[in-house]
Amino acid sequence: MASLGGNILPPDPHAYIYLAGIAVLLLVGLCFSTLLTKGAKDGENPSLAQSLWLFFYSCFLKPHDGNGDGNQQDALESFYKKQAGAYDATRKALLKGREDMLALAAAQLSHRAENDDEKKRRIWVDVGGGTGWNIEAMSRFVDVTQFFDCVYLVDFSPSLCEVARKRFEKLGWKKVKVICQDARKFRLEDHEPDFQGRHVSRSPVRIYFSSERPKHGGADLITMSYSLSMIPDYYSVIDSLPSLLAPNGLVGVVDFYVQSQVDVNFRNYTGGLVNRHVNFFGRTFWRAWFDIDRVGLEPGRRDYLEYCFGTVLNVNTRNYVLGAIPYYIWLGTHKRPSSPGLLHEIVEKVDALVTESPYLHPANHSTALSLAVERATPEIRSKAFDAAILNLSSNLPLPSFFYQNHHYRIYYDDQLKKHTQFNDEYIYAFTWEDTRVDERILKLKSDDVVLAITSAGDNLLSYALQSPARIHAVDLNPAQNHLLELKVAAFSSLPYEDFWKIFGEGKHPEFRSLLLSKMSPHLSSRAFQYWLNNHHIFTRSKGGLYDTGGSKHGIRIFRCITRMFGCRSAVKEMLATKTLNEQREIWRSKIRPALLSRFVSKFVVSQEAFLWTALGVPKNQLAIIEEDHAVSGAVCGPDSRAKNTRSHAIWEYMVNTLDPMVESTHIAADNPYYLVTLDGKFSRRCHPDYLSPQAHARLSRPGAFEGLRIHTDEIDEVLARIAPGTLTVAVVMDSMDWFDPGSNAAAAQIAKLNRALRMGGRVMLRSAGLRPWYLDEFERHGFAAKCMGERTPGKCIDRVNMYASCWTCTKRENLPPPTPDMDSMVGPEITSLQI
Repeated sequence: MASLGGNILPPDPHAYIYLAGIAVLLLVGLCFSTLLTKGAKDGENPSLAQSLWLFFYSCFLKPHDGNGDGNQQDALESFYKKQAGAYDATRKALLKGREDMLALAAAQLSHRAENDDEKKRRIWVDVGGGTGWNIEAMSRFVDVTQFFDCVYLVDFSPSLCEVARKRFEKLGWKKVKVICQDARKFRLEDHEPDFQGRHVSRSPVRIYFSSERPKHGGADLITMSYSLSMIPDYYSVIDSLPSLLAPNGLVGVVDFYVQSQVDVNFRNYTGGLVNRHVNFFGRTFWRAWFDIDRVGLEPGRRDYLEYCFGTVLNVNTRNYVLGAIPYYIWLGTHKRPSSPGLLHEIVEKVDALVTESPYLHPANHSTALSLAVERATPEIRSKAFDAAILNLSSNLPLPSFFYQNHHYRIYYDDQLKKHTQFNDEYIYAFTWEDTRVDERILKLKSDDVVLAITSAGDNLLSYALQSPARIHAVDLNPAQNHLLELKVAAFSSLPYEDFWKIFGEGKHPEFRSLLLSKMSPHLSSRAFQYWLNNHHIFTRSKGGLYDTGGSKHGIRIFRCITRMFGCRSAVKEMLATKTLNEQREIWRSKIRPALLSRFVSKFVVSQEAFLWTALGVPKNQLAIIEEDHAVSGAVCGPDSRAKNTRSHAIWEYMVNTLDPMVESTHIAADNPYYLVTLDGKFSRRCHPDYLSPQAHARLSRPGAFEGLRIHTDEIDEVLARIAPGTLTVAVVMDSMDWFDPGSNAAAAQIAKLNRALRMGGRVMLRSAGLRPWYLDEFERHGFAAKCMGERTPGKCIDRVNMYASCWTCTKRENLPPPTPDMDSMVGPEITSLQI
């Protein structure tokens, strides 16, 4: 038999079968396409089968040929002409996030409209608007024909524009104008009467060559829905948008993307990086896949958009219906305000509000403020100020915090290890400090400046009800501050019933919708990303807000113990009691024998891992408990009943915590802290102060949180950047228990507290010890310590009864160098300060 020679093998018979099958498939497809499209007249809506086939044929089979011009419009028509009528029917599953982007944009515009007294034309420009689906979909969130004075749909495809014209003719929306034009050449002055108060010549020579485009336009909203990735020359299109956008206008974009985290980790202006990273396989596959249809997913498109504008909100997510396609939603505004001096004012004002430095109203700013700040504390600048100066000097946008509607969340670097160590999880879903006792001890006044640890934010909201001048909330865990932000946003945007469902019951089936359409204008980008990514906390059937966070482990273990000992029903029975005596009887006979058994104490509660993970008790605080136990009457007294061991120390501590609490407070009626622990929710009868209708009415007023500043940092870092002698109250909870005994770190923080506090200012703290070691440090650093409550066996210190003592340390003297007096710092040039 003759050989083919070399390394050439005879053709495999199966190859002929495969090739023949492909040829037949293509032939059948061509015939099927002809039959499906032949019956549908141009402009009619095709059937579902026709729509799906046209989509598949146009994307994967039909060659992209046009009329030979070879330009972008020719390419678009080649792709869209046959499927224009089927476009909307086939894109619902593919183009996810469009409704979300519109909801976010509508929420922002509605919020700004409520706070803008000036009456002017409201204009929306939808770039690459295609068939007009976006504009019609916007009617779910606002009345398009009433809210906007004019809407321009700009698209380069004549076929899609024709579909859009017929859509709006059918709807009767005469305010919507469809412009078939290259987006780079679209100008409002060509279409708006008396644009910006001046007559504009229609001469193309004058407009496009002789005159500069304005830095700001008149469009309140510009949207791009899956169009940026379809534009080859995206640089020039993005460059043209600022001249269309009004000074306080908004840009909304939703589109596909792929990007590695190494590209963006160093950027502080993106508004957060949650879910932004796409792995190597995803980046390679999706770019190649979309490149077939001339859809560009290179990261540069989004990067340039974020470089040219300031980020307001940013979302990175996946379309899990079709293989987890990455897409993003982005809202932005002008990179620089309309007035160059205004940017300086914004940065200075935010810096002054963070550091408690003097700030004059812009009309009186100039030299007086500069001299005052320089003479006062030239070294004190906030981290927000440092980041802003760094970005401005590099011609970069400011961090997204500067573009928010509210400035209470202060800039922080979310990529630092000290923040990422918490793995995007808060520890406390509710606060364990009795706010009733705080109110009685502190008696806050309108001129008080308070610094407090955030925790779940419940205590801070209680302080806000007393209307102090300023509240500085401090927490190293970003998620704890996200939770506080969510509560503040809910106060600012939701009616009481929705607010109650979210934070009273811990669940709301419409939470995601409320987050997008109501609360989003009041959240920072990072907090919004966090809650959108975790919206299931409030919408799932089981659990809820109060079954989340690190403390959920302790609650779940308690439930497990009650099931193991068969007393779960007794817990429900106790919560249903009408009187304190009924509660005591059930506790003594059914629950206490299980929960306070030596077995549970030795093998569960006394373990360091449980104490830290479930209860947030660090080793140093555990050591304080053990030291007090070693000298207590239970070990050394005449009727000693316990050994000097860790398990016995924890058991005694639990007994001294729970027995007096159950004996003296009716959980179902007046102890929300244990009610939510046992039942997973609050009740209308028993809840924290901030959940009352009266509190909602007060804190939902405009400006209720203007004095709030949320710092994501260590207490030391915040104290170091606050102007000396400005704080009046510092609430540090039990954080001092965490320091190593006798450490320089504790002394350093106490010294910073002394410098930041005014004379007579107070530090309020709680401790697991009866007289913790660091009280001596306070007294050595100019404070006078006073015990405000001490827990003894059988006695309840407050409704929580979790801590052994409560103290206030009042500043009596300055440390060298003396804390400057604020009046002398400001100087004679400043006669009035306005925040």
